[in-house]
Amino acid sequence: MLSQQTREIIKATVPVLEQHGQEITTVFYAHLFEAHPELLNIFNKTNQQQGRQQAALAQTVLAAAKHIDHLEAIVPNVNQIAHKHRALQVKAEHYPIVGEHLIYAIKEVLGDAATPDIITAWTEAYGEIADVFIQMEKALYEEEEWHDFKPFKVTAIKRESAHIKSFTVKPVNDIKLKAVVPGQYITVKVHPEDEQNDMLRHYSICTHDVTDGIQFAVKRDVAGAQKGIVSNYLHDKVTVGDELLLSAPAGEFTLQSADQPLVFLSGGVGMTPLMAMLQSSADKQVTFIHSAYNRAEVPFKDEITAFHGQENIQFYFNYSEEAGRLTADKLRQVMTGNEAIYMCGSVSFMESMLVILDELGIDRTNIHFEPFGPKMSITA
Repeated sequence: MLSQQTREIIKATVPVLEQHGQEITTVFYAHLFEAHPELLNIFNKTNQQQGRQQAALAQTVLAAAKHIDHLEAIVPNVNQIAHKHRALQVKAEHYPIVGEHLIYAIKEVLGDAATPDIITAWTEAYGEIADVFIQMEKALYEEEEWHDFKPFKVTAIKRESAHIKSFTVKPVNDIKLKAVVPGQYITVKVHPEDEQNDMLRHYSICTHDVTDGIQFAVKRDVAGAQKGIVSNYLHDKVTVGDELLLSAPAGEFTLQSADQPLVFLSGGVGMTPLMAMLQSSADKQVTFIHSAYNRAEVPFKDEITAFHGQENIQFYFNYSEEAGRLTADKLRQVMTGNEAIYMCGSVSFMESMLVILDELGIDRTNIHFEPFGPKMSITA
């Protein structure tokens, strides 16, 4: 347990973290990778280059400082991160390394303002926060379907839309697959040509049925200066018969048991985990709302067609090229406001939808979501 003095010092540093948090995490990552280049095999290079990883870590550290008296308040965020850490195979022995370089970054950025009392307090606090992660991840490791990354053979590849392909894979070794919990993702490890490090990426699973193997979807990332190295590698280089390394399914964005009607609200490739949820909810009252740029960008057309004719399932598509973005008025026409809402999409999509759902007066306890990419300014 942290002393009252330590907690008071940590809370007193909140304004500093608000001002210098991302600068601290930027220095942290640079120093960490210089001392431990092998960790580049775990971290997302694109997120690093775009500053998203630094921003996500700064937000996590700030949240921990604000809630240092009651760390249980950050457990929902920790749970999401812990699942990703387990999927990436982050282990307990990594945490002392991270702590060492985080404290170094605090000293480096704050200079003389980082008094011995502040450094001592943050060293103690980091140990407490790290233990929360370690204990939660330990439980996840004990539950994982298989340990580490295992080889899977690609048995089918299907073009789902203009920029999305699905990949079906089966284990090479004696792994007896269990039905996937709808909403989970797998993590793929590849080593593209001309890259110095392994690259790991999370991809949502399309279906909970594993009779034909695990199926996951990959959107080709073509936007901006940083093209998606792994997504383009999978789209352009991987063929049927190739092997991919996968860690066991992970993720806590799953259906909660409830008698409410359901709304599945997705943007782009965010439809993927919601399709898996739909397949396990085919007997429930479901409204599926999907936003895409145009008709060519809508994935899983065959699966959607299979549900046509079921009166309990309604699909609504919004094409921003033709009709602009989703608005509160559009959602109001197809929702009652009493449903349990599950949504998934890009960070910007999620942020805009939360604003709209707030405008509609939807209780946040009825909203379940998973953003693609590092956690940014989305808050529950």
